[in-house]
Amino acid sequence: MIEKVLPFIGWFKSYRGEDFKADVISGLTVALVLIPQSMAYAQLAGLPSYYGLYASFLPPMTAALFGSSRQLATGPVAVVSLMTSASLAPLATAGSEAYIAYAVLLALMVGLFQLSLGILRLGLVVNFLSHPVVNGFTNAAAIIIASSQLSKMFGVTVDSAEHHYETIIRVSQAAAHYTHWPTLIMGAAAFVIMYGLKKLAPKVPNVLVAVALTTVIAWAIGFEHNTHARLDALMSPEARTDIAAFNSIVSEIPLKAEERTRLTQEMEAAKASRDELKLLDVEHDLGVVNLNMERLGNQSHQYRERIRAYLFEGAPQPDGSLLFYPKGTLPAGETGDGRIWRVKIGNSLLDPEQLLMMGGGAVVGSIPKGLPSLSVPRIDFGVMMRMLPFAAIISLLGFMEAISIAKAMAAKTGQRLDPNQELIGQGLGNILGAVGKSYPTSGSFSRSAVNLQSGAVTGLSSLFTSFAVVIVLLFFTPLLYHLPQSVLAAVIMMAVIGLINVSGFIHAWHAQWYDGAISILSFLCTLAFAPHLDKGIMVGVVLSIIVFLYKMMRPTVTSLSRHDDEGLRDAVAHGLQRCEYVDLVRFDGPLFFANASYLEDKINDRLQQQKNLKHIIIVANGINDMDASGEEILSILVDTVRSGGVDISLSGVNESVMAVLERTHLINKIGRDHVYPTMEKAICAVHGQTHTGAMETTCPLTTVCRIA
Repeated sequence: MIEKVLPFIGWFKSYRGEDFKADVISGLTVALVLIPQSMAYAQLAGLPSYYGLYASFLPPMTAALFGSSRQLATGPVAVVSLMTSASLAPLATAGSEAYIAYAVLLALMVGLFQLSLGILRLGLVVNFLSHPVVNGFTNAAAIIIASSQLSKMFGVTVDSAEHHYETIIRVSQAAAHYTHWPTLIMGAAAFVIMYGLKKLAPKVPNVLVAVALTTVIAWAIGFEHNTHARLDALMSPEARTDIAAFNSIVSEIPLKAEERTRLTQEMEAAKASRDELKLLDVEHDLGVVNLNMERLGNQSHQYRERIRAYLFEGAPQPDGSLLFYPKGTLPAGETGDGRIWRVKIGNSLLDPEQLLMMGGGAVVGSIPKGLPSLSVPRIDFGVMMRMLPFAAIISLLGFMEAISIAKAMAAKTGQRLDPNQELIGQGLGNILGAVGKSYPTSGSFSRSAVNLQSGAVTGLSSLFTSFAVVIVLLFFTPLLYHLPQSVLAAVIMMAVIGLINVSGFIHAWHAQWYDGAISILSFLCTLAFAPHLDKGIMVGVVLSIIVFLYKMMRPTVTSLSRHDDEGLRDAVAHGLQRCEYVDLVRFDGPLFFANASYLEDKINDRLQQQKNLKHIIIVANGINDMDASGEEILSILVDTVRSGGVDISLSGVNESVMAVLERTHLINKIGRDHVYPTMEKAICAVHGQTHTGAMETTCPLTTVCRIA
């Protein structure tokens, strides 16, 4: 019982010194991969990179302690990071304090959802996400994740559009206008290092080597090269005018936001007091404010794009400052510093006295030293209700990813897995992670594989991984300052390449064409609706349920005849003749309210089409259950068929269906001598009496008779 609550106690049964050594080595090896990956994934989630480290010390150790798998490496992963970004984008600006607070709250919600499912032993709910849907979603997510990193690879900045493909178009246009080549070279070099080491020296942590090398190079060459300048140092009247106009527009937005908040409160008060006239007035004013805010947002976006498009050449002055001339307009006598400068601009006001000018590439920058403070996230029920659908999807998707990896590893190690215990482990990992400022996490394919290959024996390896992350947070964060953003982008793109699985579509299509179609539609819808990824999944889930219901309502009902292999097979599918006097009808599926009338229709069709028919044998081997509606229809069929002068029998009735027949006394109406254990015994019993004076020279139920 104690081991059920504290599964990690089982680790130490027959634990040896060699196992401890293996766990230490594998834990530290995973940490070398986890540290750079976690920072990259945090940026993918729209968070400062160091939040990836925050998500890498409590969730891995908690999930390992209370989960079922001993080798599963939990922490930040690509798909969950992307889902986090998609969930929070409508609520707050990426990277803002509110955004970070919502991300931590989302981790808490995901954890509570998973923990509840685990305690209630409802792990099977994950089956609502079928493999074709997950395959389509994962392939689309991999493309979205990879393409979302293009702006960092090219060293450009754009505003996100309504749809992901529109954002990619903006990135392409910005890159065509200007690409920061050192940034692109850094990213490409990281690709070459990671790919080369993966092929030539697979045991070397390629991600860590790429990060370390490029960080040292970035520090040595002064990759980041920023400076501050006054507005009048820009020798472009158009640029100065645009910056002034941008500041004017942006300064209006907080005022409108305050007005919207006030009107929203007034609207709630009017609803509470049921003052209809007041409510109409407030709704009208609120609509006007929203339109104005939308107009301001569009105008600020246009000015941001214009300001980002300005490229300057810096001319050093005697006092050490720089004057910035539009590219190609450097006056005679002035010498440029050899760099192309851009204005750093976001959603905030630009300070005319301290404009941030970028002459180099983007790096990770300062990372707070030390561990985050531990505290329970602030509970906001309004926001939680808005995030609830996303929390449910992330919970199921994250758990499905984790349990898939755990099952694959258990097949190799022979370990017994408990999906509900794994839900508890993942849930507690996210809950405690939220206390430590983590965002939602899950099991990682790549790091779990590294953990297993490194020889991890128990979850102690994850504890050593967490310990290594803590050491980095306490002592080594300054070393990560010069890590180029494009290298993190390359790390993400390299990691998600493995998620692309085209053969999954083909395999699903070969299994059932509709599964292949659902997989493809899920893929296309996820791409089309991005960044609203939940819609892509919901389309796939709804299609899967529709197909499931249709199959339940229209199960296969077929007539059987003797086949070459001496078995009884589908006559239509195998081109076999059917007996004129006996119809052996097989029904594949539970007989219940949704399909009972379908069986009645099929039997009535046979009665009308087969004029010489004397006996119908319902092959019930495929009927695994029957409800009251199914029993009622079967009773009506017995009456209908026999009133037409045709007899009816059953064969292969299983115990659960037989119990229904007994309890309802339908067995007496059918006749116990009309229920046969097998098809062969049923044919032997009815063949003689139905073929008396028959014109058939050979019977398709006893001899193979093919359609000429």
